[in-house]
Amino acid sequence: MGHEVEKAALAQHHTIVVTIDNPTEWEERCEQLKQAEVAIDFSQPDQVVSNINRCFDLHVPIVVGTTGWQGHFEAIKSRCLRDGQSLFHAPNFSIGMNIMFLLNKQLAHFAMKYGYQLSMAETHHIHKLDKPSGTAVKLANDILSVNQDYDRWSIETPADSHTLYIDVKREGEVNGIHSVTARSTADQLVLSHEAFNRQGFALGALAAAQFLIGKAGCFGMEDLFSE
Repeated sequence: MGHEVEKAALAQHHTIVVTIDNPTEWEERCEQLKQAEVAIDFSQPDQVVSNINRCFDLHVPIVVGTTGWQGHFEAIKSRCLRDGQSLFHAPNFSIGMNIMFLLNKQLAHFAMKYGYQLSMAETHHIHKLDKPSGTAVKLANDILSVNQDYDRWSIETPADSHTLYIDVKREGEVNGIHSVTARSTADQLVLSHEAFNRQGFALGALAAAQFLIGKAGCFGMEDLFSE
């Protein structure tokens, strides 16, 4: 993803001040990072919280596309708001996927109203560390927020009808496939999104970076869409 962001940024005539790939480079290139208007992070779940805090220390706004750190989000959000920092985070920067997020809530609402059972599936490349994906977690949590038939989600075969099942696969070099299925005794409806490559994620991250410059607070794709 870092290479995709770099290609997209240069194509849009942005200047890349510095790239950082490991702890040593954080120490060596800190002064260069201070010159940046915004940082974009696509790292690893075990590194992202430290990266965010380093950018906060330097007062550099940061866009985060890394997933798998949801357990730390409230602490990061609290520091962001307390210290007047700038954070833009999203489980998925694809414009198409964010349209699916909106449709997913509508589907979940009507599924409850008309008696459809819901299930989910997601497939990613074998290198992806978090399971399920951050995108799948958002889809599932959004369903739970509007559909009272479900009170939890699981990647294990559910033992009861109140658990939303997410079928997770890690195969080859798949960029990302997510689907939500609504099934009744009469018919079935499938809402699905497939990323053909990583370009869409990079373009969305750049749009978020441009949005974030000059702002303080904690933002997401809903804020970008509302402009």
